[in-house]
Amino acid sequence: MAIDEIKVTKHIVKRFTDEFLDSLDVDVVIGGAGPSGLVAAKYLADAGKDVVIYERKLSPGGGMWGGGMTFPVIVVQEASTHILEEFGVKLRDEGEGYYTGNSIEATAKLMAGALDAGAKLFNTISIEDLMVQEGMVKGVVINWSTIDAAGLHVDPLTMRSKAVIDATGHPCELVNVLVEKTASLKVDTGKVKGEKGMWAEIGEKMVVENTSEVFPGLYVAGMAANAVYGAPRMGPIFGGMLQSGKKVAELILAKI
Repeated sequence: MAIDEIKVTKHIVKRFTDEFLDSLDVDVVIGGAGPSGLVAAKYLADAGKDVVIYERKLSPGGGMWGGGMTFPVIVVQEASTHILEEFGVKLRDEGEGYYTGNSIEATAKLMAGALDAGAKLFNTISIEDLMVQEGMVKGVVINWSTIDAAGLHVDPLTMRSKAVIDATGHPCELVNVLVEKTASLKVDTGKVKGEKGMWAEIGEKMVVENTSEVFPGLYVAGMAANAVYGAPRMGPIFGGMLQSGKKVAELILAKI
């Protein structure tokens, strides 16, 4: 087969355009392709929902890639091992309820699992705003991440969805955008409380408990949930993140 450079370009542009146009009106949009977002995407897609994940960075995966201080190892507790096993991640029993996994394998398989289930993942795209109508989040406003990095004034595009998940991690970017525009959250202060210092035991429990709908149509999962509710961070133990992703999928499935 002779290779024609222009045909290569046409195939790339056509496939991207086809998939992008097919993602304008979906069931669920997820901001952030970290562990909680990827787990949520798989469970939602497995249930037959149209799911799109937007990741602002070139490499999806969030903080799981780096393990602990770049040692490519993560820790999970026994209660969450079944989730990683569903994705085909190999774990080692370290005793006393601790299990370890290779962070690179885990991240790669979470991404593959979400995509194999039918979720779409677009990298280098940022969610810069939310579509809020009649007191409810009904979609997201997106732009290329490079546009923001270059400081260019370029109008974004809008995607409609029935639910949006903020899985952007520590910055809880989508919730903060909403709060900046004076919306009051379903928390006692109505505002983002900000994450607390390291306390793994409490942080792991609270990240699951805090996974919730914080404004009609907008849900928080993973570290974004703890940041919104003012709970501690937990470091390179990821069981709570995985359980949070599963819980937010269940909350949305119960509604839509």
